[in-house]
Amino acid sequence: MIVVVAPGQGSQTPGFLDPWLTEERFRDQLTEISDAVGIDLITHGTASDAETIRDTAVAQPLIVAAGILTADALLADGRRAKIGGVAGHSVGEITAAVVAGILSETDAMTFVRERGHAMAAAAAITPTGMSAVIGGDEAELLARLEELGLQPANFNGGGQIVVAGALDGLAALQAIPVTGTRVIPLQVAGAFHTRYMQPAVDRLRACAVGLDAHDPSMPIWTNRDGRIVSTGVEFVSLMVGQVSSPVRWDKAMDAFATAGVTGVIELAPAGALVGLTKRGLKGIPTVAIKTPDDLQAAFDLIDGNS
Repeated sequence: MIVVVAPGQGSQTPGFLDPWLTEERFRDQLTEISDAVGIDLITHGTASDAETIRDTAVAQPLIVAAGILTADALLADGRRAKIGGVAGHSVGEITAAVVAGILSETDAMTFVRERGHAMAAAAAITPTGMSAVIGGDEAELLARLEELGLQPANFNGGGQIVVAGALDGLAALQAIPVTGTRVIPLQVAGAFHTRYMQPAVDRLRACAVGLDAHDPSMPIWTNRDGRIVSTGVEFVSLMVGQVSSPVRWDKAMDAFATAGVTGVIELAPAGALVGLTKRGLKGIPTVAIKTPDDLQAAFDLIDGNS
């Protein structure tokens, strides 16, 4: 069973769409998406610098648009029927909702545009940040976070937990880390997937009312607890709530294993989730689709498992 996964914020790098936009079909599709959301995604995916595409309001639509481009190319010519399911990490859930047929491309881009602006506005209220913590004992780390007023934001599996909160708390954690851990500050705009994002949840709840949600056409796993969600209405509701709740990618990978996953393909901008898969699901074949040249390896993995 092949699972397609869609990455979250932080996966973007300057110029990552350059190889895609040499092909007219991808450039035309991205132009249509850009026009629909009023954001020049072609410039941001090719010429904008790292600081520009770090902006939440830019990064999130850019990542979802890239995932949609990749998925359309990957699942053409009957390959959609050979996929066992889909999941997305954080904002990647919006990409996954398109792949599963829950949201149209237009509704997905409308939602992600609002999500990016809402989360950027929430992050501007209080200076906060995020750090990746590698290794160590999870219970000991969670106790230390509580002492510092920090929260776990992403349980990524493979010994990685992303934590978030006030900058002084993150600095204290880095200065005196939990035994056996390594703390890596992340270049993000705020404490995503924590209580600091509650204003964004309220704003997105209003946006979600206008979305036309369909029931999924393939299995789709949620960030909330790793289970398969059977209705589009519930999945959209979970996408709204996950802005202020932890991403449980560890539970999603556990669910993949239980379901009998035999391969994982990551949509562009790929790399992060394949890395987590290699640590959390050792021995499972993976393909990270970074450029159109990677599509053939993905096709081969799908065809070899059908």
